[in-house]
Amino acid sequence: MELSNLRPAEGSKHSDNFRRGRGHGSGNGKTAGKGHKGQKARSGAPRIGFEGGQMPLYRRLPKRGFKNRNTLNIVAINLEALEAFEDGSTVTVETLIEKGIVKNPRDGVKILGNGELTKKLNVTANAFSASAKEKIEALGGTAEVK
Repeated sequence: MELSNLRPAEGSKHSDNFRRGRGHGSGNGKTAGKGHKGQKARSGAPRIGFEGGQMPLYRRLPKRGFKNRNTLNIVAINLEALEAFEDGSTVTVETLIEKGIVKNPRDGVKILGNGELTKKLNVTANAFSASAKEKIEALGGTAEVK
């Protein structure tokens, strides 16, 4: 057995894909699965998260900080990772993915200047640090922003 073969036990999952309140022959008529009486059996039952008038949990917990909706999730790659390429080759985000250096480029790839580079490379990425650009161009390569 592997994780890819796991499935729920036979009969343990029920489809939620049936019409309620369509007669007792359907198996879900009369009370339509809501039981008898009570607030939850009636229309206008309270919304999700309602705690009977008690201050709900989502309002009791403090809200901290600020969540910027425009933040970019950029993957950082050090220069030493580019040593995997041959001398004179072109490095793009696609070639980084092929080599397995980057798994998910998210919103972009930035090349950082940590480590040493010994090969002339033509690198195309979304961003470069000043030291990375300097080291790439010192060896005769190009650092092009995509």
